[in-house]
Amino acid sequence: MLGSFAIGFLRIGWVDVVDVLLVTVLFYQLYKLLTGSVALKIFLGFMSIYLLYLVVKATGMELLTNILGQFMSVGVLAGIILFQQEIRRFLLTIGKATALDRVRVFPWRRETGSERMNITPFVEAAKSLSGKNTGALIAFSLASDLKFFADSGDLIDATVSKRLLMSIFNKTSPLHDGAVIITQGRIQAARCILPVSENPDVPASMGLRHRAAIGLTEVTDAVVLVVSEETGQVSLVRGGEVFRNLASADLRARLNEFLFDVAPKQPIASTGSAAEVAA
Repeated sequence: MLGSFAIGFLRIGWVDVVDVLLVTVLFYQLYKLLTGSVALKIFLGFMSIYLLYLVVKATGMELLTNILGQFMSVGVLAGIILFQQEIRRFLLTIGKATALDRVRVFPWRRETGSERMNITPFVEAAKSLSGKNTGALIAFSLASDLKFFADSGDLIDATVSKRLLMSIFNKTSPLHDGAVIITQGRIQAARCILPVSENPDVPASMGLRHRAAIGLTEVTDAVVLVVSEETGQVSLVRGGEVFRNLASADLRARLNEFLFDVAPKQPIASTGSAAEVAA
């Protein structure tokens, strides 16, 4: 074999080395995906049965081999059923890494102001809600389709305004409990249910709103605005990373950066991952 080398009685080629490295990376990513969840224990149990099957097959135990063989024959189907949430999350992660939705085919084409969503109502509403210690959860849809989550709430399809956002998140409003989803500059739905993060590194000081925001950004490319009901702090979450205690100017700069790829004019200090920030 061209470019191969021997280790003892084994002859290994460069293709074999690359193959092993790719499998290692795949298993590492799989471990990161499953760690901290019940699915990891199920996966380890499934692998234990598979290793037992290989052992009994190699030792010639025909009866046990046939029994375990019947189980392994439906292993792929059983794995899809057992790990459907994890498989979906894995595919979404790959999709985010390879998505072409936000690639500019014509780099000379500039986005005009009329094409941009007006973020002023969100900044002003967040400031007012923060001053009243009223909780809020607003998810901005980017390349990922949030229709699945929007369907879990009440469809609105309304123009964004500060007063409408204040009305939705008013503590006496029947729509305040849940998230508002923004799609193409409009309020698509309210009272939406978001997936709660299972990351064990999320500090216990973070409430359900922050965990829901982290959970959505772990499986989509959405940006989520959170106003804490306990502290009144305003936060932004993207890719599982939490940017906490943002002032109005910082919030506006971050929204421009995350939604429109407009870099802030000066560094913003209020940043941190979910594992690093505390109350």
